[in-house]
Amino acid sequence: MMTELEKQLIEYFEWFHAHPELSYEEYETTVKIREILMSAGVEILPYDLETGLVAIIRGKKEGPVQALRCDIDALPILEETGLSYASKHNGRMHACGHDFHIVAGIGCALLLQEQKAELAGTVKIIFQPAEESSLGALKILETDAMAEVDRVWGIHADPTNEAGVLGIREGYVTAAVDRFVIRIKGVGCHGAHPDDGIDPIPAATAMVQAFQTIVTRNINAFHPSLISVTRIEAGNTWNVIPETAELEGTVRTMDAEDRILFEKRMREIAEQTARAYGAQTEFEWIAGPPATYNDAGMAKECMRVAQKQGLRVVPEESSLGGDDFAFFEEKIPGCYIKIGTGKGPTIHQPGFQIDEQVILPTVNYLAALFCE
Repeated sequence: MMTELEKQLIEYFEWFHAHPELSYEEYETTVKIREILMSAGVEILPYDLETGLVAIIRGKKEGPVQALRCDIDALPILEETGLSYASKHNGRMHACGHDFHIVAGIGCALLLQEQKAELAGTVKIIFQPAEESSLGALKILETDAMAEVDRVWGIHADPTNEAGVLGIREGYVTAAVDRFVIRIKGVGCHGAHPDDGIDPIPAATAMVQAFQTIVTRNINAFHPSLISVTRIEAGNTWNVIPETAELEGTVRTMDAEDRILFEKRMREIAEQTARAYGAQTEFEWIAGPPATYNDAGMAKECMRVAQKQGLRVVPEESSLGGDDFAFFEEKIPGCYIKIGTGKGPTIHQPGFQIDEQVILPTVNYLAALFCE
């Protein structure tokens, strides 16, 4: 039989799912989180955040200061789930499970608030904006929210596992996420007289091919990495050789030295390839979050608490996806836990959905992490 808390949490979850907001635009979401927490007497720290907030539960016993990161933004995706509580905002959807993360954080805060007398230490619940931008964590780090935090925990919905199955392991679990933009400048001319100009398109295509040799010839074969050129633009009509071409894409690495090497080699290849074709180039590297690394001791603790809660644990799969949770880990030890939400369409797909039965067990598990 469903408890009153579970009914309440499912009601909250369906509201957040139906009202998705994009990165840095989570105004309504923030107001709703604040209302729920304040009505339960949970303290909200007075940070000047435009969106997102940090709640705090101060235990009556001495202990560490810990944090739980819950991201709150949605994606620009048209929902195709057919759910009765589907998105009310056309073209926006919680297709990455952040609605589930929000409710898990709220539920954890509510339980810890009730258990303050037994809680050893302090817990901060961070409702973080703009994870999908890869930089939202920096908004939290601009405050002093993490100044005294000893350990930070993160969660993520995992539709590759059954509901309630936890993916946990130590070491790297997501990749560093970097973006590049390359602008190639040639000399435009008539398509019938290419000898009158410098065509940037052959230079661009040569770069795309040469970049793949970084993975196959420069990076240790046992180190996960990739480069994806995701956008190529040049020209606007059929009979004119354009003056410029532009490439954009992403690099994913686990190893910090590989990350440095990738930028160096890409810059060299871009500049020298452009020169070989008589063109000029401008190379821009936009650094994102580093790789997410699970502290060994914290991972073991996660497993121990999961087993005590009767939850099944499987080895967490490595992913070349990224998460700005890693910015917090540059400062303090952290652990990023995958929570099975029922097998189905994967994240960032219009059919993605959460099995609501996983909500309460997740809340109980998170609260136990802080109270054990």
